[in-house]
Amino acid sequence: MNLKRLKALFKKESLQIFRDPSSILIAFILPLLLLFLMGYAVSLDARKIPIAIISKSNSELSQKLISSFISSKYFEVDLDKNKNLYIEKMQEGKIKAILSLNNDFGKNNNFDIQVITDGSEPNSAGLIQNYVNGVIKLWAKNNNIANKENIQLLTRYWFNTPLSSRYFLLPGSIAVIMTLIGTLLTALVIAREWERGTMEALMATPATMSEIIVGKLIPYFILGMFSMLLCFVVAYFWYQIPFIGSFWILLILSAIYLFSSLSIGLLISTLAKNQFVAAQISIIAGFLPAFLLSGFLFEIGNMPIWLQTLTLIVPARYFVESLQTIFLAGNIYEIFISNIISMILIGTFFFLLVLRKSKKGL
Repeated sequence: MNLKRLKALFKKESLQIFRDPSSILIAFILPLLLLFLMGYAVSLDARKIPIAIISKSNSELSQKLISSFISSKYFEVDLDKNKNLYIEKMQEGKIKAILSLNNDFGKNNNFDIQVITDGSEPNSAGLIQNYVNGVIKLWAKNNNIANKENIQLLTRYWFNTPLSSRYFLLPGSIAVIMTLIGTLLTALVIAREWERGTMEALMATPATMSEIIVGKLIPYFILGMFSMLLCFVVAYFWYQIPFIGSFWILLILSAIYLFSSLSIGLLISTLAKNQFVAAQISIIAGFLPAFLLSGFLFEIGNMPIWLQTLTLIVPARYFVESLQTIFLAGNIYEIFISNIISMILIGTFFFLLVLRKSKKGL
């Protein structure tokens, strides 16, 4: 491999990146936009859930229970005794749950509470039920009301003490952003060279295909690492996401993931000779798997077995797990080593396919 030719190819590709507005958009503007959307617009946390409480009891304990719901940051309480009105509001989606207290609530150790939740959104219904149970348990503890088994649960949450979805969404979004740069941007730029005919001109030079490929990989590798650092700074300093692990290990994990992502982008560019087709394939083969099949938003263990098997060839799966681990749990080398091996194997496989599909021999 001739270092002089490699340096010239690297310089050419770097200049082309900064002359292309779409490259600047994808590499610098889009990562920040996605991070702010994930940080502020996307949330799996419950806040100000609209609920209704129908109380037919005027006992002191019932009033304390109602006050507990009103003072909770998770609920927005509406008080009335017209159950039919609330049923209509639930059908319209204006309230998510109805709590009903009978006349004899608090008398003769009778603390029956009817809870009706909107089951049209099963995940939200389960979440609301858990929050309601939490408020009721806290009320019972403060008023010395023991359950039948007289068992007290002491709950602690490790790695994500405030139970904030932002803590695992933002580290996972770094993988999605790096996938966009590694797969989409690489495929688009090289496909544009095929369209313009400059790729044929490159292949007519003394440079070997390995030099052309490496010369194109290095600038986008540096660009991807810069975007990762930008995302890390925003997540750590702006959103104050805790980072427990080693920064150097984060760099190693990111570099290995970029290798596999860039290899997929190069393979797409060799198969698709125009930008429109390259963009479609990149979204289907790169972005969507990183978004849906990596464990970033949806738990892989809850997927069907055949889909869990399919995720084994998605490099973002291993990177998302490593990111969430290094941010929230610290340096767990057993996880890192297995994920690094998987990403290297996937990246090497796609890189060898790129070399094989290339028209010019080494």
